[in-house]
Amino acid sequence: MATLRETAERFGPLTDAEADWLALLTADWQIIADLSFADLVMWRQVPEGFVAIAQCRPSTGPTVHQDDVVGSMAAAGRIAHLQRALDDREIVASREPRWDETYAVREDALPVVMDGKAIAVLTREVSQAVSRSSSRLELNYKGAADDLLRMITRGEFPVQTSVTGPRRGAPRVGDGVLRLDAAGHVTYASPNALSCFHRLGVTGSLMNRSLPRVTSDLVLDKGHIDETLAMVVMGRAAWRTDLEANSACLSLRAIPVTEDGERTGAVLLCRDVSELRRRERELITKDATIREIHHRVKNNLQTVAALLRLQSRRVDAPEAKEALAEAMRRVSTIALVHETLSGTLDELVNFDDLAQRSMRMAADVASPGVQVKIVREGDFGLIPAQYASSLALVATELVTNAVEHGFEGRESGTITVSARREGGRLHLDIADDGVGLAEEPSGLGSQIVRTLVENELSGTIAWQRTEVGSTVVLEALVDDER
Repeated sequence: MATLRETAERFGPLTDAEADWLALLTADWQIIADLSFADLVMWRQVPEGFVAIAQCRPSTGPTVHQDDVVGSMAAAGRIAHLQRALDDREIVASREPRWDETYAVREDALPVVMDGKAIAVLTREVSQAVSRSSSRLELNYKGAADDLLRMITRGEFPVQTSVTGPRRGAPRVGDGVLRLDAAGHVTYASPNALSCFHRLGVTGSLMNRSLPRVTSDLVLDKGHIDETLAMVVMGRAAWRTDLEANSACLSLRAIPVTEDGERTGAVLLCRDVSELRRRERELITKDATIREIHHRVKNNLQTVAALLRLQSRRVDAPEAKEALAEAMRRVSTIALVHETLSGTLDELVNFDDLAQRSMRMAADVASPGVQVKIVREGDFGLIPAQYASSLALVATELVTNAVEHGFEGRESGTITVSARREGGRLHLDIADDGVGLAEEPSGLGSQIVRTLVENELSGTIAWQRTEVGSTVVLEALVDDER
């Protein structure tokens, strides 16, 4: 899907500042459409007239445009209306509604002003097909919309310094609307907004009450009042914040209403996010629990490795010592994976650092008398946690095998680990410059590797003899969505 800038520049260039301003406006104009119960269409002037470059439909009422109008030219009869708004730099209401197929549409046009320059025209289009009673809610919603539209004509909306936070849980017009005066007194509260504050423990009507005083009474038991909350409930800053009291939580967003730079009031949106915040806290608790489990598993595995080390010191038979050392190394590798998982909340593991540590450890343990240089080429990337242990075991077993058998009788050697990702598939080559393979290995280590690759990683593995040693070629599926 083309961006607003890409769509607009099909009909002529835009400066970076103009493109950013229009993008910022369209990111927030759903609020105006919902408050107006109307469609919004943004027009750009071109030599042939005006072309639509963006549109927004209301979620609070019927739409005028069943089909998208982006890219279409304004009808000849509408050009004078749009041009007047652009020239007069004010809201221009249509004298007579226009007919669109079988119903009438009433249209207001206004300039989109940035730094004193009109860079586009915005139309607010309301269908007359459905007769709406002028209820108190509708009058206040449209009044709030008119305030914001007039700010657009003066270049005061959108607010460039707006810190609205993440979109998840953001309040919308349908969740609850309050209108405030310059002193923070409530001049109107929608029924949904009143219900939201009642859940916090507020009793009675909010009309003509100081919202800062109401909210401060709710949070006094916390010992302090957050500065962000104070600025939002006063309507002084275009910020978002949360208000918690009596096991309920509201998400609040303020949109200051200004006139020539002077704040005259604010529109405040509110939404009950108690259930959303409860679930987020549960997820945080679960994440912390999982991290603690990984930490304890790591500690237990390290204890097992230490016990195996102690046991190997009491055993005289070389074969038993070697078997215990291999078991100790494998347990230590799995412990290293759990140590990595205990330090992150992500389900993906940055495997490059983990691979470097585990293979270095395997090389040092396998043959302390051999100086092994490990060369890394390419990146493993992010690996889902459920495959990290299996892949780490495979890599350390292959490095151990190369050190023990490829460099036997030598003082030094080089192992080159080449990793390449193609989407969810990993291609891994582990090459050594040792004595090479007489035949494909069939020991316990190679059996473990083959089982893990084929069963856990849904991949293939092959050992190849080369001119300067041997190479293991491995392909594995490490995508979380198999």
